[in-house]
Amino acid sequence: MFEKLEFNFIRDSLNNLTYTFEGKKLASNLKPSSNSLEVQSLLNETQDALNAININGNFPISEISDFSLWIKKLKSGSTLTAKGLLDLCSILRISRELSEYYKKVESNIALESLKPYFEALYSNKDIENKISSAIISEDLIADEASNKLFSIRQSRKSLESDIKSKLNAFIHSSSHSKYIMDPVVTIRSGRFVVPIKEEYKSVVKGFIHDTSSSGSTVYIEPMAVFEINNKINDLLVEENKEIERILQELSNLLIPIVDKIESNIYLIGKLDFISAKAKLALNMNATMPLLTDEINLIKARHPLIPKDKVVPNNIYVGKSFSTLVITGPNTGGKTVSLKTVGLLCLMAQSGLFIPANENSKVKVFDNIFADIGDEQSIEESLSTFSSHMTNIVNIVDKVTSKSLVLVDELGSGTDPIEGANLAIALLEYFHNKGAITIATTHYHEIKNYCITHDGFENASQEFNIEKLEPTYKLLIGIPGKSNAFAISKRLGLPSDILDRANSLMNKPDTDIETLMKEIYDDRITIENLKKEEEKNLHQAELLRKNLENQVSDRLANEEKKIEKAKKEAREILLDAKQEANRIIKELNNIDNSNLKRANQLRDRLNSNLKETETNSRLDLSVLLKLNNQETSKPTNKSTVHINNSASKHVSSEINLLGENVDTAVNTLDKYLDNCAMAHLKQVRVIHGKGTGKLREGIHAYLKTSKYVKSYRIAGFGEGDYGVTIVELK
Repeated sequence: MFEKLEFNFIRDSLNNLTYTFEGKKLASNLKPSSNSLEVQSLLNETQDALNAININGNFPISEISDFSLWIKKLKSGSTLTAKGLLDLCSILRISRELSEYYKKVESNIALESLKPYFEALYSNKDIENKISSAIISEDLIADEASNKLFSIRQSRKSLESDIKSKLNAFIHSSSHSKYIMDPVVTIRSGRFVVPIKEEYKSVVKGFIHDTSSSGSTVYIEPMAVFEINNKINDLLVEENKEIERILQELSNLLIPIVDKIESNIYLIGKLDFISAKAKLALNMNATMPLLTDEINLIKARHPLIPKDKVVPNNIYVGKSFSTLVITGPNTGGKTVSLKTVGLLCLMAQSGLFIPANENSKVKVFDNIFADIGDEQSIEESLSTFSSHMTNIVNIVDKVTSKSLVLVDELGSGTDPIEGANLAIALLEYFHNKGAITIATTHYHEIKNYCITHDGFENASQEFNIEKLEPTYKLLIGIPGKSNAFAISKRLGLPSDILDRANSLMNKPDTDIETLMKEIYDDRITIENLKKEEEKNLHQAELLRKNLENQVSDRLANEEKKIEKAKKEAREILLDAKQEANRIIKELNNIDNSNLKRANQLRDRLNSNLKETETNSRLDLSVLLKLNNQETSKPTNKSTVHINNSASKHVSSEINLLGENVDTAVNTLDKYLDNCAMAHLKQVRVIHGKGTGKLREGIHAYLKTSKYVKSYRIAGFGEGDYGVTIVELK
């Protein structure tokens, strides 16, 4: 079934995006799950990995081979080679870098589904440093790996310099130069020698260690350097022993933590595999599907067809009907539509994003059955019909209400009447079982059956009569036509033959097809009008909210003005009362008539003050009246500064990851409003890389925002294409 739906190619693509032996093994063995909770968990892992990559780039994972041999050696207490130590040191390094990567990403967003993997990683910087500083490569141990090794190598270098000096003097001396084949010092059997012409080998005193292939040159170790060569060899033996001791010492550091290293290898492989799923989603411009009880794929694309050639299609089944029958001519894309549904369902149930628009829906099936392609068996002497029927029998035995059945050319390969009736019976059986079924067929009887029975729906692949080529666009709700007459006419078949053929057609059937086509065209028109109406309603709603905000701000400003005026009036009255009391006090020393007048003045001031306190709140109608009076008079333009305490704490960064475009734009609009009140000049908008749709929607809004002076994609180190820097007015 995987091969029929080409799921093996998806696994190969995933495998190519992994770096580790464990990650490649997980990719190669990828299988769909029939457990909805597990599928959602797998999809969440892919989403979190995608979010992390958008924020901080790819996971810091490099190539890791099969290290099981090193693990076995450590568990048995054996000494590892320099390569083995370097390999396991790389596990500690990658684990540490992954932990650092996780902490950096987690400061921006939560990675709940990946948290257990990252937090289980073990790192030990001390051991990592000891190994990496002691071993330069798998063939070279650093001089500084131990004091003894450093001392041995220094002594050896001194002796080698001494022996080279003596041999060079021997080579270039006037008494020996005529014996020399080439004036160079070389090494044979680990000892320094000089090349002597064969005819002079008895003249030069020393040990012969080798002879050239031609026999014309012998390599002699002169007696003068025999002892020095011995000392060098002794030092080499000591050096090898010290290297072996160093390797044992380093291996002993890893033995106590071998289980943690083994766990790290699995965890790194798991994270490598999950990050590969996220990278595959980016490569395919894929999105996370919603898990429901139906299939509703929006602008679905077959992932193995080149992006510049694939035709996106809306495919839905499982809600108002559970059986979809696709009819129409060959080469029209019927089989591709069938495979697209099956492959995308397999991908979703394996935790992979699907190449379709956001909010596409899939159902988690217990089994996906596919009978696709001509599988005639020569060895078993089975016809095409028998081969297909063998598959169908297997499906009939195992199908359940949670199954997806995909059948290509149902009932073909036999007598048309028997094949059509058998196909209808099978479709009825799958429907009664509660399965979701998608089938392709040529049979006219099946099209008519779908028209007259609930739970069944026709579909067809559109064909361009003018160009005589398929458009590969799926039309759900209308049965397909062979277009044989139209094509024949375009190709020049005489009209009298076409007329005769047309007269032989079953007229009611052709009328039904024409009627269905008209109904479908009307439905498309209505849906387009509906979309336009929804767009207008959305714009009207945004306008209404904008007006409400403007009125609310205006009312708030007017209320503040009134409160300020009342406060000033109260202060005036208080000042007046104090002045009146002072006057009364002075008048107490005057006659009674003046005293009475002063008391009247004080009472009037008290009355005014009490009235001002009582009317601390104004009726809305009064406010509107004051507002109308104010706006009716010509006034100078002025700016009202709102002192909002909340605006003082506005963040210079907003994270819109995971939001759809409409929600993100509304959130961003409110955020920029607060930024304007807080007088921020620059902000960061985190939208992630993803498919780019969220970024495009945000940029479209920023172009029209009254708050925005300019904006740009963040540079290297600022977030790259996952972040937009906005300059505010």
